[in-house]
This record gives sequence, structure tokens and C-alpha cells, in this order.
Amino acid sequence: MDKIQILKSSIEPIVSLTEAELQTFCDAFNIKRMKKNDYFLKEEQICDFIGLLSKGVMIYTRTIENGDEVTVHFAFEGEWVNNNVSRLSNSPSNINIKAIDESEILVIKQKDIEDLYLKIPKIERLGRILTERTFVKFVQQTLEFQTLSAKERYENLLKSHPEIFQKVQLYHIANYLGIAPKSLSRIRKELFD
Repeated sequence: MDKIQILKSSIEPIVSLTEAELQTFCDAFNIKRMKKNDYFLKEEQICDFIGLLSKGVMIYTRTIENGDEVTVHFAFEGEWVNNNVSRLSNSPSNINIKAIDESEILVIKQKDIEDLYLKIPKIERLGRILTERTFVKFVQQTLEFQTLSAKERYENLLKSHPEIFQKVQLYHIANYLGIAPKSLSRIRKELFD
């Protein structure tokens, strides 16, 4: 798919743009190709952009005090990628976002987003709705981690992203669920035996 089709299919359920508006919107995006383990965003960098993942998988991690990385989120094809806390507060990011495999992402700079908000008011509505959806997803994820067992979190992850085991190493999935890889293997065995 070309850039226009990818962006159009992502935003069409939310806003309807004229052909001219869609072209203006698409012109603000650049294509970024990433190799495995390339960073889209590093800790301490200010996130002044948003990306739409058109190919590949990305992982969100945070480095903890002992230097280990904790997996906090994943992004799959068709999902928007950024750190809203850093972007909206213009503050250094406390997370990394990197490609798990070869990826392609359509990127727009924050200043271009703000320009589009003025030129095409429907884009401001799009931005608001995408930010609200991200907030809801974050709250749901937080509640799951506080109230569900590892097995229930695993089942929810599998329902929302059935392709995850073909695209993400078990170590990252276990890390995301907050369990040891052996525990994940045991849960998988219980469910599929």
C-alpha cells in the first residue's frame, strides 16, 4: 500500500477528509525505514513526533535502576506510535521505542501537527480522539496489571494480538506480563494441552 492509502485507512473510521485535505495531511508525513533494534525514540529524548506503523513491530521499554529493560507495550502494523507524555509536555521521554524487526513508519513532526490543526480543523478532532483512545488503553492496561492474574493478562493479550507469538520473542512477552519465561511456558502449556 502507498502512504496515502495507509493513512486514509487509519483515519477514515474517525474523520472524513476531502481529497485536497487528505493530500495536505499525507504530505506532512515522511517514511522512516528502520532495521531491527533501531530506536524510534530513546529515553531522555523529547518526543516531538507521531508515527503510524505501516510495517513491522515495535516495542516500548523502560530502563530500571539496575539497568534492566522492562517491556511496557508493543505496537503492531496499523497502530500509532509515540510517547504522549513526552510529546504533550515537551519533556524528556522515560521510555524507549524500538523496532523488533525491519519496520516502516510514517512520521509527522509535532509542529506540522499543530499547523494542520489550524489548516484542517478535522485533524484536531482526529488528534483528540487518538489521544483519548491511547488514554483509555493505558487505563485498561493499568487495571489489568492490578487486578488480573498473569494467566488472565496472557489470555487478554492473545485475544487482542493473536499474531504476537509469530512476531515477538517469548522473553519480551513474559517481561511485558511481569513473569519469568518459565512461568509463561507453564501458562501456555496449561491453556493448550
